[in-house]
Amino acid sequence: MYDLLRKNIERKVPLTDEEWNIIASKAELVKLKKNQFLQIQDSHNSYEGFILKGSFKTYIVNENGTETVIFFSFEDEWMCDLESFYHQKPTTYNIKAIEDSEILVISKMRKAQLFAEIPKIMQFHVLMIERANVAIQQRLLDVLNKTSKQRYLDFIERYPQKVSSINNKNLSSYLGVSHEFLSKIKRRC
Repeated sequence: MYDLLRKNIERKVPLTDEEWNIIASKAELVKLKKNQFLQIQDSHNSYEGFILKGSFKTYIVNENGTETVIFFSFEDEWMCDLESFYHQKPTTYNIKAIEDSEILVISKMRKAQLFAEIPKIMQFHVLMIERANVAIQQRLLDVLNKTSKQRYLDFIERYPQKVSSINNKNLSSYLGVSHEFLSKIKRRC
């Protein structure tokens, strides 16, 4: 039923059918319509999730009500509010579907059960965390060292099939520019 997840895991760690059945039994399918939340900032429900279909934005709302998009996440990708999930703290981010989406989620308790029942999943977990850390570092380096135009071009190169599903408000927030400046960047490209 969740072939995309199995393929994602098996790129790094081979699974038997029995192991796969255990993994599938721990995951919960969540279907969200466009603009529904998976997670709300400062709440106590954090999940690790694998996106089967759709797209999400991970963002914060600052004290004056301004949204800042930190990440976009798409099909065949993992997403998680790392600090909240691993340290059971209130969530830092809002995670919202930007189109109708399906995501498999797992709680920290169920993930710990997976580690106990299938120890080699720990190896996959370490690889996931490494990848997440690299993505966070790359995002920081991009913000500090690349122009808005370079970040925009990198984004459309990485996600050409998703650019049309992201509105200018979200994309300009992600890039850290105004709507007007994003329009100028798009006209020049």
